[in-house]
Parts: sequence; C-alpha cells; structure tokens
Amino acid sequence: MATATLAVRPAPLVTGLAGLVTLGVAMGIGRFAFTPILPMMQQDAAVSVAVGGWLASANYLGYLVGAIAAVALRARATTIVRASLVGIGLATMGMGLTGSFPAWLLLRALAGVASAWALVFASAWALGRLTAAERPVLRGAVFGGVGAGIAAAGLVCVALMERGAGSASAWRALGVIALAGTAAIWPALREDRGAGGAPDPQRAAGRPRWGLDSARLVLCHGILGLGYIIPATFVPAMARTLVPDPLVFGWAWPIFGAAAMASTLVAGAAIRVVGNRRLWALSQLVMAVGVAAPVLWPSMGGIMVAALLVGGTFMVSTMGGLQEAQIVAGPHARRLMAAMTAAFAAGQIAGPLLVAAAVGPNRDFSRPLSIACLLLLVSAGALARRVEPGQVSGR
Repeated sequence: MATATLAVRPAPLVTGLAGLVTLGVAMGIGRFAFTPILPMMQQDAAVSVAVGGWLASANYLGYLVGAIAAVALRARATTIVRASLVGIGLATMGMGLTGSFPAWLLLRALAGVASAWALVFASAWALGRLTAAERPVLRGAVFGGVGAGIAAAGLVCVALMERGAGSASAWRALGVIALAGTAAIWPALREDRGAGGAPDPQRAAGRPRWGLDSARLVLCHGILGLGYIIPATFVPAMARTLVPDPLVFGWAWPIFGAAAMASTLVAGAAIRVVGNRRLWALSQLVMAVGVAAPVLWPSMGGIMVAALLVGGTFMVSTMGGLQEAQIVAGPHARRLMAAMTAAFAAGQIAGPLLVAAAVGPNRDFSRPLSIACLLLLVSAGALARRVEPGQVSGR
C-alpha cells in the first residue's frame, strides 16, 4: 500500500526529504564542494587565488547558463532533477581523475548547469506540493539541505586532510557521496500519477506577466548572489592565510554549512509571522554584517563570525526569495524562479572575478568584501521599502 501511495504522490515527509537531499547534492556538492577543497588544491596542486577565481566562475557561468535554459525546458521536473543529480556526481568525481586545468573548467561548468536545473526544478516540485499540504517546516527543511550538504562536504574534507589525503581524493569521495544520495531518493522523484495525464501546470500556464515587482525580485536576487559569494567561496582560503593548520581553518566551512542548515529550519517556521520579503530583507542586513566582519576584525574570529552570519542567512534569503516568487508569479513561478536564479548566477560570476582583480598580491580581501557589504545594504533597503498588499504572507 505504501508503494502504491508513493506512485501516486509522495507523502509530504518523503517529498521534503527528497528535496533536502536534492539541494544538498546540487548545492552542497555540485556548487560548493570547491570551497573546502580549494585550500587543499592550493597545497597539492599549486592553485592560486586567481586560478581559484576562474574555476569558481566557470561553475557560476554554468549555473547561469543552466538557469537561463531552465526557462525554456519542457521536460517533467523530476526527470530533469534525476538527470541533473547524476551529472553532478559524475562531474564531481571527474575532478579527481584529471589534473588538466581546461578539463577542470569544463567539469565545473557542467556541474554548474546541472546544479541550476536541480535547484529550479526541485524547488518548484517540492515547494508546490508542500505548500498545498500546508507544511511550512518541511519547506524550510528542503532548503536546509543546502546547509546539510555544505557541512557534510566540509567534514569530509576535514577528515581527509587529517589523514593526509589530497584534493583528488576529496573530489572522488564527494562524487561517490553525490551518486549514493541520488540513488537513495530516486524512487521518490516521481511525478503525480492518476491525474488522467493532466499537464504540468507550470508548463501549461503560458507566458508570465512581468512587472516592476518581478524585476525587483530578480535584481535583489542578483545582488544576493554577488554579496554572499565572496565569503562563500573564499572563507577557508582566508582562514588558511591566518592559520595554516587544516584542523583549524578547515572547520570554517562546516560551521558555514551548519549555520545555513539550522537557519532554514528555524525560518521555515518563522516565515508565516514575518513574511517572505521581510525575512529576505532582514537576512540580507545580517549577511552584510557578516561580510564586513573580516574587514572590521581581520582575525580568525572575524572569519568565523562571517561563516556564521553569512552561512546563517544566504539560504534564508534564497528561501524567502523563491517562496516570494511563488506568491508573485503564481502558476508562472518556475519561470520567475529561473530568472531570479539566472540573476543570482550572474552576481556569482562577478564576485570571484572581483576578488581576482582586487585581492592583490597580499591576498587582501577587504576591498571586495566592502563592495559586497554595500550592495547587500542597498538591496535590503530596496526590499524593505515597499511590500505589496497580500505579499507578506508566508503561505
């Protein structure tokens, strides 16, 4: 009987867990595995901060391409999610099987494309079902998967560094974990059946109507991408310049992920009180403080504050933004989510390139961090300036 029920529609808990694992693999590994591995690559593959910026930007460029393509894709959401997760696992494993810089660029770009597809389609699939089931805590759990994936990837890297393993081993291990997670949730990634072959409403709704409010969401989500990506990419590398011991600097990234996971679980319950948009604006204010922390307090303590505050807000901002898109766009939510994700990706491309241009030979991150802080403050003000009637609900 349980199997028959799953074939018709996964139970809310199953949907939430499938969404959690999907975003954990897509973002925690497909997007951000590079962050805790970068210090390892600096040590055993002579990767500089500038080269790291190019590898990060290749991933973000792929993410941008994937987000733009998601607007036009017409396949079923779960079909795309399955294919994306397999692609992430293989691309991640491939990073540990070659030492070619051009191959690394290609693999990171492919992982970026697959990550964007997984985020957009898994979010639309899971949020649609959990909203209908009135399970806001499970909606928060879905986005908590990003933090769980980040923390897991960071802990794997800490364990490997403790054993003296290199970056290639880390890439291969995370690739295996991604494929194992995909296999575990594969049965849950099914479209509804028993509906007489009714078309997917996201595909059947026609063209969306774009207004000023939609443009505001897209622009602010783009600023979020640029604002958070500098600490999100370079926190362990910044920590490594202060403390060379991997058992110290390596913990910066698991702390970042744990904060992201905990914050989304709390926000999933609180969002019905404060609303999506206000939560988004507030979280970007807190993020701005976190981004500025290493500039105002250039020490390991400042970096850990950044890890906590940025890690504790970047997925809350993303969750609030994507759920606000669902309210603003209604049946066109997937397309608005894709546009916001594309803007987010564009901001992420600019971030590492800004670091590569401005960090200087002394690896001084203060200038790019200060720019990111200012932009986050402007974006938070834009979000808080006007809230449309009926759009403060966390429904």
